[in-house]
Amino acid sequence: MDNLKNILSGLSTDVDQETLLQYLQGKLTDEQRQAVEEKLMDNSFEEDAMEGLQEFKDKQQISYVVEALNRDLKRKVEKKKKRRDKMKLKVQSTLYIVILIFILLIVFSYWIIHKMLQP
Repeated sequence: MDNLKNILSGLSTDVDQETLLQYLQGKLTDEQRQAVEEKLMDNSFEEDAMEGLQEFKDKQQISYVVEALNRDLKRKVEKKKKRRDKMKLKVQSTLYIVILIFILLIVFSYWIIHKMLQP
């Protein structure tokens, strides 16, 4: 149920999570339902999301779907983060090597030029 509240929290800033949950479960009065619908009509994304959530016949199914979505999203985010972290290490080590070689070339060039200019 907490996962459902988490996903509902991103749905609307005008309507609190508990009211959205009660709306989905059909526990609000007609006046309260109308007030929620009016607030959600301002944003087409929120309205579409609520319509999609209402399509579920079994409200218990919503929490299973939300749980699965959260699990899949977490797995994908972790996979991308690992890939990004792996790339960072390669870039950093390569960068350090290139900087070291560049510094060595500068020092070596200075040393050769200095030796050539001495009589």
